Amino acid sequence: MDNVRGRAWRFGDHIDTDQIIPAERLTSDNMDKLGLFVFGKVNPDFAKNVEAGDIVVAGRNFGCGSSREQAPRALKQAGVSCVIAESFARIFFRNSINVGLLPIECRIEARDGDLLVICPDEGTITNENTGKTFAFKQYPPFIKDLIESGGLMARVRENRRCSR
Repeated sequence: MDNVRGRAWRFGDHIDTDQIIPAERLTSDNMDKLGLFVFGKVNPDFAKNVEAGDIVVAGRNFGCGSSREQAPRALKQAGVSCVIAESFARIFFRNSINVGLLPIECRIEARDGDLLVICPDEGTITNENTGKTFAFKQYPPFIKDLIESGGLMARVRENRRCSR
């Protein structure tokens, strides 16, 4: 997997899927623009200031609440390349992999705006502002492949094209 480099956006514990993308934004007209509404109630400036490659850093139980796949999809549409959290709600974790958003379980020290470099193949995160490096458990090759492919459905579509 390629290294990821982006600015940190810090959030706390127990950020639920309704905080990530509110249910009232889940209309059929909004499915391709969910990223415009990410964290609208928690951090109204997030969607207009997040840049491609930026990284969400959170505490425990990130993505709890409903099992909506739109939450990691909205983060990805907004340009978020990765979510680092101390722990994830299991369904959010799996949905992230399914849509090709990199979820990393690791406790790190970072402030809003710190520049982070993630080396998935080495299992390290470096905060370039502080010089500290943190280790995380690497993914097996098939999970890395799914994420790099853009998620489960992208992999299925790719395999269908190849088998014809």
